[in-house]
Amino acid sequence: MHRTKKLLFAACAFMLLTGALTGCSSKEEQPDQGGHAAHQQQLPGGDILETTAGPDQLPSFLKDFDPQVAKVYQAVGHNYKVVENIACYCGCGESVGHKSNRDCFIHEVKPDGKIVWNSHGTTCANCLHIAAESIMMKQEGKSLLDIRKYIDNKYKEGFAKPTPTPLPVS
Repeated sequence: MHRTKKLLFAACAFMLLTGALTGCSSKEEQPDQGGHAAHQQQLPGGDILETTAGPDQLPSFLKDFDPQVAKVYQAVGHNYKVVENIACYCGCGESVGHKSNRDCFIHEVKPDGKIVWNSHGTTCANCLHIAAESIMMKQEGKSLLDIRKYIDNKYKEGFAKPTPTPLPVS
């Protein structure tokens, strides 16, 4: 099994066993993983935004979370085009204006490759499960449309209204 796939599988299995996750509430500047001051911005809903050089430099707000959460964030950083086609079912579309599952993890990918991360995914098992499962399915060769249909069907009952994510082109 491919290393990234193993990591995602382990992260997904861990999250399924542990259930709900707790959030991060600090809005102060904190050292990032390289020891530099990290600029963070706290949004009105409590989510934190932090910019890093790219998908291999994760935001400092992940430091107090289980490493499996960081693995999902890193997988999203490398596969954000997958999850931007997948709806999220945690209610974030209505509560904070998210347009897709990508927004739970990434606020913006800048033209120079820098990523503005969003801490929302750290507080929500649904967000983490949807991202990990979608990326694993893509790595297994599933089309974005097939992944989207699967996720929509799985979360259609008993979950919040989905984000307003357009269907991917076949």
